[in-house]
Amino acid sequence: MAKVSKNARVGQRAANAGSGRDFVKVVKSIKDPETGKYTYKEVMIHKDKVKEYFADNK
Repeated sequence: MAKVSKNARVGQRAANAGSGRDFVKVVKSIKDPETGKYTYKEVMIHKDKVKEYFADNK
């Protein structure tokens, strides 16, 4: 088997544009008003919608 150079893989990135690399894991802390304890909500969302997620869920 031949060795594949890193430059050969650069051209494949455009083909993988819809892959999971566009998603990020966001962890948001939510404080319970009654007890004062924090819970953490983990969500996988698209990296372009991170600011919208934090702005909408205040």
